[in-house]
Amino acid sequence: MATTVIETRDLSKNYGQTQALTNLTLSVEPGQIFGYLGPNGAGKTTTIRLLLDLIRPSSGTARVLGQDVRQHSVELHRRIGFLPGELNLWKGQTARRIVEHIAAVRGMDDIHYAQELAERLKLDMSKRVRDYSTGNKRKLGLVIAMMHRPDLLILDEPTSGLDPLMQQTFNQLAMEAKNEGRTVFLSSHVLSEVQAICDKVAILRDGDLKAVETVERLTRVEFRWVTVKFRETVPANLTQDLRQINSVSEVTQNGESVRLRLAGDFDPVLRTVGAGYVEDVQISTPTLEEIFLEFYGNGKLVAVSKES
Repeated sequence: MATTVIETRDLSKNYGQTQALTNLTLSVEPGQIFGYLGPNGAGKTTTIRLLLDLIRPSSGTARVLGQDVRQHSVELHRRIGFLPGELNLWKGQTARRIVEHIAAVRGMDDIHYAQELAERLKLDMSKRVRDYSTGNKRKLGLVIAMMHRPDLLILDEPTSGLDPLMQQTFNQLAMEAKNEGRTVFLSSHVLSEVQAICDKVAILRDGDLKAVETVERLTRVEFRWVTVKFRETVPANLTQDLRQINSVSEVTQNGESVRLRLAGDFDPVLRTVGAGYVEDVQISTPTLEEIFLEFYGNGKLVAVSKES
């Protein structure tokens, strides 16, 4: 196995006057579940198509499993499991027939593991594709991508259309691939799934790589949400007084509770709320989704460094 599973250097792609990807330099190590984050139009799918040599870069290079993607695309495709964002299959064929055909093309001896995947995903492979819901088509795509146990899984929005139970099943399958030493490259804007299973994440915005971090470090930001609940009523003018503290922002009042964002020491808050009888204090760290929204909202992300 190569020391890096995915490695890009100054990878760029232009569509006419539109810059879809700009000088992407990124490394993904073996045995990771790597989250590739960004809203629609950020450049995630463009990156995936470049890695698979489905489109050619305007400049820069990409290597997958130690090989240049342009020179060794056919060989690499045998070692990659790919789930595209838009899956187009033979609508008149049953899922079983499609799986058997793809298995034969790949030189697989049997489809036992594909059947196991279908059972775990609650997918009836006797039905024709045209009779599938969006979620079931997604399940079939996952079966096709995973059934040959590839060294690298490249999955574009894999849980789109899946119900929460099946999302959990997918998380288990991804973790099993990781535990077997395989690598998962997961494009997503569903931050809860990324937070649940990913080792590292990259944040992409308008074709630019903004940050690469572990999920643990990405969520270790220097602000907290604080909710103070009073026994009776919130003291008069408390919300206005809290807003005067430099480290406090986003103060809201709801009944007997005040919620605020704290980016510093707790003592100024304690001194300010001391006039009332405090029944409870709850402190929570921001979720990855809140961090992501913060990052996109004002261009600042505390405690996150950009890595090549």
